[in-house]
Amino acid sequence: MNVLDRIVRSKQGELDRLRSRAGELREAAASAGPPRGFARALSAPERVRVVAEVKRRSPGAGQIFPDLVPERLAREYEGAGAAAISVLTDGEYFGGSLEEMAVVRAAVSLPVLRKDFILEPIQVWEARSAGADAILLIVRILGDGALRSLIAEAAALGMDALVEVHDAEELARALGAEARVIGVNNRDLTTFATRLEVSLELADRVPAECVLVSESGIRGAADVARLGEAGVDAVLVGEWLLRQERVGPALAELAGHGKVRRS
Repeated sequence: MNVLDRIVRSKQGELDRLRSRAGELREAAASAGPPRGFARALSAPERVRVVAEVKRRSPGAGQIFPDLVPERLAREYEGAGAAAISVLTDGEYFGGSLEEMAVVRAAVSLPVLRKDFILEPIQVWEARSAGADAILLIVRILGDGALRSLIAEAAALGMDALVEVHDAEELARALGAEARVIGVNNRDLTTFATRLEVSLELADRVPAECVLVSESGIRGAADVARLGEAGVDAVLVGEWLLRQERVGPALAELAGHGKVRRS
């Protein structure tokens, strides 16, 4: 069993514990304040935008920034030009939490993405009730019906869904489910190997009306410039940023690179 399979199995246990709160979470999600526009924040016409990530550790990289102070990091990201912030909320494998995501959102004016392994609508309600403006949906772990219904559930709550793919087949499934924000993960979630070329090879297949985000394996301004030339709208960067001695200046180097509009 690979790491992704183990994570999904652990999520099933979390879901079992959440179900007793379904009514409470659905009501809280419906009554939450208006979301900040995640897709809109990434849609600058001429510049690649940056989604900066709050992450303590990962199964592939181990400890990255275990002692981070989420609100301080979030404010540094915002001041350095981030367009949005992604927060890992999985506790067992990534050391995150929904409470940490809520702290981040309260500290900034940017839209915040809940990055987790979402399988059922109750997790969407949980995300919105905690303040998330967008959710991550991973095509590899969802059937077509579940993918479509989760995108629709997020939209009903005013949220955006960043729909993550790793190859052409998954991209076709995402577009078939009417995804409007496509994340191309350059990291294979079964092997954790990264190739920037995954985004470069798939970019032309993503319709111009969709927002295209390149995720993982981005290691500096040259990579962002290269992705912008391929028509990528935004990059999601975590590990590289968090390992820099000065996070703010490192992020500033990534922000504002030009992009070519996809046809």
